[in-house]
Amino acid sequence: MAGDLGYFTLPVADLTKGKAFYGGLFGWHFAAGDRYAHIENTAPAGGLTRAPGDRAQVWFEVADIQAAVARVRELGGQAEAPQQSDSGWGADCRDDQGTHFSLWQPAPGYA
Repeated sequence: MAGDLGYFTLPVADLTKGKAFYGGLFGWHFAAGDRYAHIENTAPAGGLTRAPGDRAQVWFEVADIQAAVARVRELGGQAEAPQQSDSGWGADCRDDQGTHFSLWQPAPGYA
């Protein structure tokens, strides 16, 4: 459904320590990776990423990324041009007050 939280990432400086912390806290299990660790047992789907930062990034699911980007702009927000990846189309946005969020149109098999 449009607007549902579709994916999230948590930035961590040390992926091994992050997996130990969140695995211990929530019982999460992770796929192998050296820069990214997909969480295998959570809903919505998410992962840990080895990156600077101290805030979660969220992707809200939309059926039509182009229409959603246009609507963000119509409502006074900012939206970058959509970018395609294996998991679908995504666009980084800010609402009309400057809060960051992302939109995601999943590729087949990812929703």
